[in-house]
Amino acid sequence: MNTPQAIRGTQDIFGAEAEAFAHVVETFERVRKLYRFRRVEMPVFEKTEVFSRSIGETTDVVSKEMYSFEDRGGESLTLRPEFTAGICRAFLTNGWQQHAPLKVATHGPLFRYERPQKGRYRQFHQLDAEIIGAGEPQADVELLCLADQLLKELGIADGVTLMLNTLGDAASRDAWRAALIEYFRAVKGELSEDSQDRLERNPLRILDSKDPRDKAFVADAPKIDDFLSGEAQDFFGKVTSGLDAAGVAWTRAPALVRGLDYYRHTAFEFVTDRLGAQGTVLGGGRYDGLMESLGGPFTPAVGWAAGIERLAMLVGEVPIEDVVVSIAVEEDSLLNLGTKANTELRAIGFSTEMIASGSPRKRYDKAAKIPAKVLVSISVRDGKTFIRTQADPATEELGRIKDILGRLEP
Repeated sequence: MNTPQAIRGTQDIFGAEAEAFAHVVETFERVRKLYRFRRVEMPVFEKTEVFSRSIGETTDVVSKEMYSFEDRGGESLTLRPEFTAGICRAFLTNGWQQHAPLKVATHGPLFRYERPQKGRYRQFHQLDAEIIGAGEPQADVELLCLADQLLKELGIADGVTLMLNTLGDAASRDAWRAALIEYFRAVKGELSEDSQDRLERNPLRILDSKDPRDKAFVADAPKIDDFLSGEAQDFFGKVTSGLDAAGVAWTRAPALVRGLDYYRHTAFEFVTDRLGAQGTVLGGGRYDGLMESLGGPFTPAVGWAAGIERLAMLVGEVPIEDVVVSIAVEEDSLLNLGTKANTELRAIGFSTEMIASGSPRKRYDKAAKIPAKVLVSISVRDGKTFIRTQADPATEELGRIKDILGRLEP
């Protein structure tokens, strides 16, 4: 019989990788609580228009990478390729406006049909944090401080750099966009086919092109700094001064862009050279125009997402919590007593492992091989039940463990 194989581009996570994955999620949950970000849970699939309207019909995500299907009612649904669009839809349809400014965070699986490579899968997992309804630079600072502290508490901040840019306000961006179109029109025939197609509709995406034909012209393209309004300069200045006050290191990256028109002001990525070509571990920006694209009122917002798999790769091996108590149940008739001891010890926070199967004569030896601080033996001698402990007398937990076991001993 042929055993079914995993779908190409998916992964089964086990062992050390699973422990690193869990460590990333647990650390994120702890840090987001420090910043008072509310936890939200989002549907795994949405109406396709939620993503096509928010991400943009012309993007690769919508045109090439989304897993869309028609349900039995004939409605087009899509497995979520990212979190932001669904969160914005929920903000508009569930009355979350009453909580604005709203700080929310979530994590879970996302789906994109793309070429699998190191750290990138068709089903992948992300952390996500958003502040919706806050137009002040301090919201950007808060979100970046959250990201910076997360990386530090994961122990991976060394070698990771915050790349920061401004896209300006709407007027600044429109002027820059017009200048880019004029500049690239003059060399249109020498650009890649994708960039020629994007020129009129989305010229900012040319700046992010990896094609050598485009890179030859990007270096001399108009820069956003030449078009920033006074208000946009002031906004970016407040973001950078806030980061400086918080001790968050950053590097200006004038080539860092976001192609969609609803992005404004701050754009950022935390990057590393430890993951090969796919060096971004966390990225985001301000998307003040997104709510309007979904049919809602103007609502300023800023957010970021981070790949859990990539963060876990940087974290490396995470030690599994030490076993504190190893229990050997040396008689089958004492299984319930062993189970009770196991339960009582776990109830007060001790990590335990119980050996109660296989040859009774070998159970003690098996339990002794487990690297535990305390070894417990439950046995029968001369018709009486004995619970014995073996540990270094200096073991801090020994007294509490003996108290629990003493109450159980017949």
